[in-house]
Amino acid sequence: MNTAARRIGRTLAFVLPVVLVLSGTLAVTRVPWASPSAESQILTASSDRASTHATHRAPHELLRDRLLAELQEKDPAVALTHLQVATSRRPSLAEHCASIARALGRAAVAKYGGVSRAQAYARPVCDTSFASGVTQAYR
Repeated sequence: MNTAARRIGRTLAFVLPVVLVLSGTLAVTRVPWASPSAESQILTASSDRASTHATHRAPHELLRDRLLAELQEKDPAVALTHLQVATSRRPSLAEHCASIARALGRAAVAKYGGVSRAQAYARPVCDTSFASGVTQAYR
């Protein structure tokens, strides 16, 4: 009895994931909402509109973009805190810290429309690069 149950369990452990993957793949290849006139349409990996060139962005560029978005949603203090945490966790980002902080300073001036409000968020993250960015945006 024990070996029969074990054999059934092994068979299910092998067959069930295969069945789930295949059924999921087949389910998403037919998209009836792609074209209102067609009954169904099959998606293909190659398309005329598909991009053939993948763009690889550096980690510091991704961090800068994420922090700039965060600055717009919240405030510069949150973005500066996350910049400090990110450079502490990944020392390879430290060389880009000053340029990211300057970009945050310029974005803060653009968001608040003046130097005094943006400067209120200045902190000694990456030396004084945030403050430098604020003054650069003012000129």
